Amino acid sequence: MAAKTALNAKNLEALGAERLAKLLIEISIGNAAAKRRLRLELADAQSPAELAKEVRKRLATIARSRTFIDRQGVRSLADDLEAQRRAIVETVVRKDPREALDLLWRFMALAPSVFDRCDDSNGTVIGVFHDACSAIGDVALAAKPDATALADQAFEALVANDYGQVDGLIGVLTMALGQTGLEHLRQRMLDLSNRPIAKPADKDRVKIGWSSAGPIYADEMAERSRISTVRHALQDIADALGDVDAFIEQFDEQASKAPKIAAEIAPPARRGPGRRGVADDRGHRTSAAQQ
Repeated sequence: MAAKTALNAKNLEALGAERLAKLLIEISIGNAAAKRRLRLELADAQSPAELAKEVRKRLATIARSRTFIDRQGVRSLADDLEAQRRAIVETVVRKDPREALDLLWRFMALAPSVFDRCDDSNGTVIGVFHDACSAIGDVALAAKPDATALADQAFEALVANDYGQVDGLIGVLTMALGQTGLEHLRQRMLDLSNRPIAKPADKDRVKIGWSSAGPIYADEMAERSRISTVRHALQDIADALGDVDAFIEQFDEQASKAPKIAAEIAPPARRGPGRRGVADDRGHRTSAAQQ
C-alpha cells in the first residue's frame, strides 16, 4: 500500500489526466510560482513561438518590478529566473535560435534592476545570471548573427556589468564573434577609453560613501568603472585573439590620447600569451542589501 501512495510519476499517472489537471489547478491557487510554471508548460505545448512570447512577457514584468526582495524571498526570485532561462536555452533555441539569443540578451539586461532590489548575499541569483551568460556562446553559434552586431550587443552588456553578471562574456562569445567581431569590440572599447568624461562642479558632486582618504564621489566611481571595463575587456580580447603583443602596442599608440586609461591598463612589462599583467580587480557592485 505504501508503494502505491508514494509520490512518483508512475503513481501519479494512475490518477488520470483529468484528475491531475484539477489537482494542479487546486494546488496553484495562491501560488504565483506554480501558476507561472504551468503557463510556461501550456505555452510550450502550443508552439515554441508561444513559449517565447510567454517568456518575453515575464521578463518585461520582472523588469518593471520595484518591490524589494529580502533573503527569505530571493529563492523564489531565483527559481522564477531559472525557469525563464531554462525555457530559453532548452526549448526556444531548438526551434528559433535567433529568438532565443534575443531573449537571452533581454534576460541579462535584467541584472542591474534585479540586484538593485534584492539581497543576494548568498549568491543565489547571480548564479542564475552566470549560467545564462555561459549559454550565450552556444546560442549565438546556433543563431549565426552578424559578427559586428553581436559585438555591439556584447559591448552594451559589458559596460552595464556592474554586478559581474557577464564576467567571462568575451571568452564565451569568442567563436561566435570571430576575428571581425573581436576587432570591432576592441575598437569600441578603445573609443570608450577616449571618450571625455565631464566632471561636475564641486557643488554638484554626489557623495556615495567614505574611505580612509575621504569622501567617495559618484563621478569618481563612474570613471573607475570605465577604466576597469576597458582594461579587462581588452585583456580578454587579446587572449581571445592570442595576440598579447598587439594589445600592448595598441596602448602604446593610445597613451597620448588617454593617458589615464593607458596608465591603468598597460602592464609594467610585456606578458607572455595567456598570462595576466594585472590583478583581476573588476570592482563590481554588491546587491542592494549588501551595500
